[in-house]
Amino acid sequence: MYAIIKNGGKQYKVQEGDVLLLDKMSLEPKAIIEINEVLAVNAGELKMGAPYVDGAVVTAEVINEGRDRKVVIFKKRRRKDSKVKRGFRRDFTRVRITKIAA
Repeated sequence: MYAIIKNGGKQYKVQEGDVLLLDKMSLEPKAIIEINEVLAVNAGELKMGAPYVDGAVVTAEVINEGRDRKVVIFKKRRRKDSKVKRGFRRDFTRVRITKIAA
């Protein structure tokens, strides 16, 4: 059984027991969250939502929060003496999927 959920403008395919990084939610570890934005559920047969599946809920447990590795953005325009260096670190909430209810 798997589900496709939406979080922070991104879509994730999840199964029970999966660990994934979602956008930061400012929650304590061991907190339980319910994700209602379920786009599709496959439990033998595929149920598609329009845009969400009615009554489908994905339950997850918060493991921790943190920051990703730095991504360096470097732009250079040749022969123009123009360059820009920027860095970006994404804040995330690590969760474990505990239950998919359709």
